[in-house]
Amino acid sequence: MIRAARVLVDGSSSREFDYSIPEALRDRVVVGARVRVSLRKRKSTGTVAELIEHSQSEADRMRLRDLDGLIDDIPALTPQLLDLGRWISKYYCAPMESVMRALLPEAVRTDAHSAKTQKVVVLAKQPKKHEIDELARKAPRQASILRDLLENANDGGAVMLSEIGSSTAPKSPVGGLIEKGWVRIEDLKIERDPHDQDEFVATKPLTLTEEQAAAMEKVLEAVENPAGSKPILIHGVTGSGKTEIYLQAVQRVLDRGMSAIVLVPEISLTPQTVDRVKSRFADIQGQVAVLHSSLSQGERYDEWQKIHQRRARIVVGARSAIFAPLENLGLIVVDEEHEGSYKQDSPPRYHARDIAVVRGKFAPCAVLLGSATPGIESWHNTMVGKYQLVSLKKRVDDQTMPLIRIVDMRRESGFGPNKAPSILSERLRGAIDKRLEDGEQVILFLNRRGFATSLMCPACGHACECKHCSVSLTFHRKHERLMCHICGFQQIAPRKCPECSNPAIRFAGFGTEKVEEILGKVFSSARIARVDADTMARKHKLRDTLNAFKAHKLDMLIGTQMIAKGLHFPSVTLVGILNADMGLYTPDFRAGERTFSLLTQVAGRAGRGELKGEVIVQTATPHSPSIQFARHHDYEGFVDQELEFRKGFGFPPFTHVVLLTCRSTHERRAEFCLETLHKRLLDGLPEGIFMGEPMASPLARAAGQYRFQLMLRAPTTKLITAHLNKVVAATTMPEDVILTIDVDPTYLG
Repeated sequence: MIRAARVLVDGSSSREFDYSIPEALRDRVVVGARVRVSLRKRKSTGTVAELIEHSQSEADRMRLRDLDGLIDDIPALTPQLLDLGRWISKYYCAPMESVMRALLPEAVRTDAHSAKTQKVVVLAKQPKKHEIDELARKAPRQASILRDLLENANDGGAVMLSEIGSSTAPKSPVGGLIEKGWVRIEDLKIERDPHDQDEFVATKPLTLTEEQAAAMEKVLEAVENPAGSKPILIHGVTGSGKTEIYLQAVQRVLDRGMSAIVLVPEISLTPQTVDRVKSRFADIQGQVAVLHSSLSQGERYDEWQKIHQRRARIVVGARSAIFAPLENLGLIVVDEEHEGSYKQDSPPRYHARDIAVVRGKFAPCAVLLGSATPGIESWHNTMVGKYQLVSLKKRVDDQTMPLIRIVDMRRESGFGPNKAPSILSERLRGAIDKRLEDGEQVILFLNRRGFATSLMCPACGHACECKHCSVSLTFHRKHERLMCHICGFQQIAPRKCPECSNPAIRFAGFGTEKVEEILGKVFSSARIARVDADTMARKHKLRDTLNAFKAHKLDMLIGTQMIAKGLHFPSVTLVGILNADMGLYTPDFRAGERTFSLLTQVAGRAGRGELKGEVIVQTATPHSPSIQFARHHDYEGFVDQELEFRKGFGFPPFTHVVLLTCRSTHERRAEFCLETLHKRLLDGLPEGIFMGEPMASPLARAAGQYRFQLMLRAPTTKLITAHLNKVVAATTMPEDVILTIDVDPTYLG
């Protein structure tokens, strides 16, 4: 029998190829190993997906090639992660090749950012004092280098060649020492640590409240008996101490010799979460790895290798961290589990929260989901017994929930069809004044960046739109340009209307840039910072800004969703929410849930210290259920009403949704292809699947492509995908039409 490896070759294909294993590699090639192979006439790399055996005749008939070599002795993926990858491919209708791109970061697959090294000078033999003295008379610089190396003997006896200021040329000081046999040059591996400049002050576990202790008991039961436990959903109001439970659960897992993953939804939450984790586990800081998209490729490579080489036992990161190749996994924590950013928006379109639950079953390990506003699907899972529910209804240290006041902006002087909207109500302005006088801090939230949301002509109604997308261009004053937040298109703002040449063309709406400018004028002595995608583009800028705010070097933050959740600033006593109803009327059944969640999370930034907090919500629809339930901190009341609505219309969690989108630069071609697919799906459509009609997407055009979508709903995803895969496999799309399949979408745009 010929022992062979079935290899998933890196590239655009999801096909697997069999290669025979040379005798020299027979004991080293295992499932999950990265290997070098020849494919046709080119060299490539791949991952061993399976070990199989062929008879000699089969091998001859198939002309099996040998593997060219092994990239690393330690398998890149565990068999468990490969099984998880196959599950993702099947459930999300994603090619296995795209799944492998998710499992293995690009920096690892390409090996283009391999370990960074520096040349160091080390002693080749131990010099004696009289030898150094003798050398000092003839070559004082060489003797000085030897003395430096001897002084560094306790630190390994190495000195960076760059620090010595010498080359290795024969006539140089180091070159002369090499020639005499005193020193040699070695390559020293330098790890790119994204937090090497940070200082972490050790913290100790806090005493748990009665509610926290009861929750902790449930969590520890799951850690002790993961195979027999269900995922635990911690529904805790903002400031109830969920993070302390996570940290103590991680400690228990480490005590058992196991590892843990802590997921956060936003890059903005990563600095504070990393700080809390590294401070709590200060004695093993080196065993904490960080994975998120703001790392450089080199940093990502080194952090991944730290996990891969079993040097890290705790991984903190955004959604991709769920694929960290940890062994002996004991706990997965998903903080702010309701967040839409856990959903990947490119193939494979997985949801990290759901993958955490599935990986928890494969491991098996305890899975802990936490939020002040759990996703309605997760809440429903507790109602039907799939998850355990643990509630934290009080803030720690008897802190009170912030008082939420609603301001009806229709009654403000700036409201009306011919008036510019008021940015600050009188109530909010007065409240900010008082907080600044008292030396307290303020957060203002507006989920729209830029200076003005559009440039519009009052005479003919023309609005400047993106040439490639069906959205208005946003004006950014800093760059004096109109920009598209979908595709990035930019143009100079016109001085008169492009349609009727009216010079009275004016800005409409407002974004964070305009709010910052106005606040700078109204509160001229206040120290203000803006936190959005425009200002936080530079690496570490977000971390530095949040640290400055925490150190009271800033009085006020104005920002988008980057400051909306998870952040803990005890001196913030006032939160202002501008345009609270901005997302309420999008054509999406989750619009109300997102608005309620966002308001609750932003409001939770206030009153987290000894001083009471206040939240002022500015809205033109004060009687919206989302706003009223958020005002009273009534999550359960909101969910009861929302579940009734969803059940009546057959939306999740009572069904599963699959969204098909056809997009192309040719409008009619995209529409026709989706209509054709719709007709073919109707033929033999299984009972239980409800299929809508093809229609233009809410965002009808993006990045120059026209978009049409079709929604399918059914009690189970499998019912839809089994029929869908059969039809799609038999349908050939034109080259310029792209079909995307989004299983369990979080946005319908």
